[in-house]
Amino acid sequence: MGLTYAELTLTNLFTNQRVQVNALVDTGATFMCVTEEVALQLGFDITEVRQQTVTLADGHQRKVPKIAPIEIAFANRNYVTEAVVLGNEPLLGILPLEAMDLVVDPRQQALIVNPQHPNYPVALAK
Repeated sequence: MGLTYAELTLTNLFTNQRVQVNALVDTGATFMCVTEEVALQLGFDITEVRQQTVTLADGHQRKVPKIAPIEIAFANRNYVTEAVVLGNEPLLGILPLEAMDLVVDPRQQALIVNPQHPNYPVALAK
């Protein structure tokens, strides 16, 4: 099984600055993660934002900048959220995946809208 990437449009909702990114889809991650370069392209000053404590894959905890509000857009879906500034490539975690009702198709190594709800996202509320 290989890695899955998706083309996303990220928008800073304060300034309407947009950036297109090719993000790694990671169902083991929680948040949307962006690089420092992407945060700056979106117009955020990462020295003036809140911090989020995250646990890295190796078990270490670290405080990282958290930018908000951003909109994530993919296909006919969008989600307003926050993102942590971390790593060397954008990463799409499980919170935005669930909120936008997206699924990973492992055969095609592709991110797709949920085929059970092709026209709009449906969230599980139970």
